[in-house]
Parts: sequence; C-alpha cells; structure tokens
Amino acid sequence: MLRAPEVILGIIVVGYILNDVFQSVVVPRPTPARYRLTRWIVRPGWRAWRAIGLRAHSSAERERVLGVFAPLVVVVLLVLWLFGLVLGFGVIFDGLRAQLHPLVQDFPTALYFAGTSVLTIGFGDFVATSGLARVLALIAGGTGLGTIALAISFLFSLYGSFQRREILIVTLDARAGAPPSGVNLLETMNKLGMVDDLPRLFADWEKWAAEVLDSHLAYPVLAYFRSSHDNESWVSALGAVLDATTLILTTVVDGPRGPAKMMFAMGTHLVEDLSRFFRIARDHDPGVERYEFDQARERLAAAGWALLGAEESWVAFSRLRTQYAVPLNNMAKWWAAPPTQWIGDRSYVRFPLQRHQEQPVRAASR
Repeated sequence: MLRAPEVILGIIVVGYILNDVFQSVVVPRPTPARYRLTRWIVRPGWRAWRAIGLRAHSSAERERVLGVFAPLVVVVLLVLWLFGLVLGFGVIFDGLRAQLHPLVQDFPTALYFAGTSVLTIGFGDFVATSGLARVLALIAGGTGLGTIALAISFLFSLYGSFQRREILIVTLDARAGAPPSGVNLLETMNKLGMVDDLPRLFADWEKWAAEVLDSHLAYPVLAYFRSSHDNESWVSALGAVLDATTLILTTVVDGPRGPAKMMFAMGTHLVEDLSRFFRIARDHDPGVERYEFDQARERLAAAGWALLGAEESWVAFSRLRTQYAVPLNNMAKWWAAPPTQWIGDRSYVRFPLQRHQEQPVRAASR
C-alpha cells in the first residue's frame, strides 16, 4: 500500500537538501539563507569554535584550532547533505515498502535501501519491483552522484579562490610586515625607492578586492578560511592597503592619488558589502586616536615622504577612514584575525614609535 503522507514528507526533505546544495554550490551570487541548513551550521558553528580557539594558550595554538574550522565545516556539510538525502529517500521508500522485494518491514530497512541507492552501492538484497519505486531508486542514485560531483567541484572552486586570495597577501609581507600595516607599506616603499611601483600595487589590490568580493559573496564559507602563514589575514591585509591609500589621499603630498583613489573605492565597496552580508556592525568612527596618527606622520616623514599640514591631514584622514574603519575592525574581531597596527583587538599591539622605526622590513617574523 502507498503511504502518501510519508512519501510527501520524504519529497519535502529531499527537496530541502537539494535546494541547499543548489544555492550553496551552483548559484554564483548571494542567496537567501534564512531557513537553509548551511546557515544553521556555519555561523553558529563558528561562534562556538571561535570561543574555543580564543581560549588557546598561545597564538600558534589558536591559529591551529581556528584554521581547522573552514575545511571541517565543508566536510560536515557534504556529510549532512548525503545524510539528508538518505533520510528523505528512506522516508519515501518506507511509504513505498510494498513495492520493494523482499518486503520491507520497518523504517531502518527502508533507510538502508535508500542509503545503497543514494550511494549507488546496490548490493541487490533489496530491489524495487514497481515503476514508481524503480524511478525513485534511479532518482536517488542520480541525486547522490550529482551531490558528490558538485561537492568535489565545490572544493576545487573553494581552494582555487583561496589560493588566488593568498598570493597577494603573502607578497605583502615584505612590504607591509606581518601583521601588515599601511604605515609600514608606505615607509618601506619610500625607503627602498619603490614609490613608482605603488600604482601597480594599488591596481593589483583593486583587482584582488573585486575578486574577493565576488568569491566571498558566492561562497561565504571562504571568509572563514584562514591564511596558511603566521600573523596574516585577508582582513588585516585589506585594512593595511586601505590605510595606505587613505594616507596617500589625505597626508602624503606626492603619492599616486589616482590609483590610490580607485583602490580605496573598490576596497570600501568590499568592506560595505561583506559587512552587510555577514551582518557585521557598522558605524562612523575613524578607529584611530590622534596621537597614533601623529606617530604615523613622524614615521612617514622620517622615511622621506613630504606631508601636508598636521591638522588638515588629520581632518581629511578621519573623514575617509570612517567609511571603512568600524566594519573592518568588527570583521577582524568576528574572524579573530591577528591584530595589527590599527585593526582588530590591538590592546597588546601598541608599538612604541622607536620600535616601529627600528624593526626590519619583515616586521613580524617574531
């Protein structure tokens, strides 16, 4: 006999899982996630995992713990998708138990048949004997294979985007230090006579920001992947380059203002869209004290930069930095990024002026 309520319930479960797979893997843009499985796993899971990681006794241990989350959650999602399909088809086949041979006597047996169908194992100890059950068994096998194939392509897309994201972050080390700093970047470029390279650097980071915006909105779990090198983070790297462009536009006299302005526009667009998507709090505050800005001016002057007047540049700097400072700072806290000069929890990163001047170019190999 056909048990219609069970069949309908199973179809709803299967449809729910397939919709989550489709929205998470196939659709290349942000999609509503209020009632999706992915939303219930990633954000609450990160909140709990982050609380555990922040209790670590050292920064190295903390990074090891936090770095496991994103790869682990991708595997967990794959397992849950397959389990959801098996569960849904198990309910369906339990409603069609009279159409299976030998006769299925209970739900665990129907679940077993669904599992062999979804995973295409096919031991042959149970077979579908009617047209409807046979069609559903074929659909179960197709959805199982399709989900696994999409998951594999999903992994390739994730790690390809991750590697492209990390290339510029790693190359920023030698110029801006680790953790990176916009002041370090401008200081190093002028000291080494590389000011003419700044336009190309800003152009590269403008393209980087555009790609990160596109990939992290399409695949939000990418934002939880941590850099593979110590004291590095995509959030702090973005902040360092944005700070450098802000200093060029407000404080430095002869900097490449055009490329800096283009990078600033793309970078603030990235911060605004990601903070809205991930529900990061936003506010209007420069996030830098006046004495910190004055210390930065002294360092830039010592490195050979010609500067605008202190009061004029501070007013302009504060106005521009309010466009990204608070959401970027909250993003760094949410993803527990290693703190840097003006970003993240910097209560223990208040470097004295002299130490900044004496540190080597690769600032944080310490």
